[in-house]
This record gives sequence, structure tokens and C-alpha cells, in this order.
Amino acid sequence: MALDHEAIYSAYSGTVVSIDDGQGAFDKDGKSVTLDNAKVAAARKAIDDAYAAKKYQRDREAEYPTWQDQLDKIYHSGIDAWKVDIKAIKDKYPKP
Repeated sequence: MALDHEAIYSAYSGTVVSIDDGQGAFDKDGKSVTLDNAKVAAARKAIDDAYAAKKYQRDREAEYPTWQDQLDKIYHSGIDAWKVDIKAIKDKYPKP
């Protein structure tokens, strides 16, 4: 049985300190913690929603030139030309 460690730690923050896929979740004293599947599922949904909300950031990051290339662009073409390039990427992947 594979448990969703990230969701369990999120749902039981401060309570669960270790997880064993075969044995379950445990508190700081080594006592078993009974897991509520609905609580873990809600935590998973919150984690997934937070990840999806930042997709535009990951998409932008993949297209931005390196900071070295950006500085080179500013040096050779000026700040306004650099802004045009960056704005095109920001417009392509707007914030939700």
C-alpha cells in the first residue's frame, strides 16, 4: 500500500512525523495515527490546486533567457528592448 506522504504531512501537520507505507503514519511518540481518507484527499486537492495555480510561472521560467543573456541584451540593446522581450513572454503566459 503506497501512501500519499506529501498529503498526509500536509493534512496532519504537527501530528504525523513519520510514515511507513506498510505500517501507516506515526506521531512523535511512535504511536499510530488513524488517517481520515477524506482529510488526506482534501489535502492532496489543495496541493494540486496550488501547483496548478503556479503553472504560468513554470511556463515563463522555461522561456526566459538566462540572467546572463538578459544582462547582455540590456547592455547591447537597452532596457526598453529587454522589456519588450520579457513582456512578450509575460503576455504569452499571463497570471490567472
